[in-house]
Amino acid sequence: MALLGYGIGVTNLVDRPTRAASELSAAELRAGAAALESLVRDIAPRLVAVVGIGAWRAAFERPRASFGLQGETIGDRPVWVLPNPSGLNAHHQLPELARLYAQAREYVDSI
Repeated sequence: MALLGYGIGVTNLVDRPTRAASELSAAELRAGAAALESLVRDIAPRLVAVVGIGAWRAAFERPRASFGLQGETIGDRPVWVLPNPSGLNAHHQLPELARLYAQAREYVDSI
């Protein structure tokens, strides 16, 4: 609950353990997206940060989405998509992760 005081909430789109995001079906991710809409309306964070471009693309049916601020909202809150910092995700190294996450933080500080 302490994070909520800062306008930050953490949740999973799919509440089951996996070794890799590829183990989640598009149907599971879409169901999680629908549940997230309700949760965000109740909690009203300043920003919804979705970690994992593949999850965002599948869950919200945005196959061409890119990182950063999205053109749509979830629960009337802005959405920012970030790369997953998991060690399994070798596409993004620490300096780039730090830059992208800092951009999201700067955005939150500006709203």
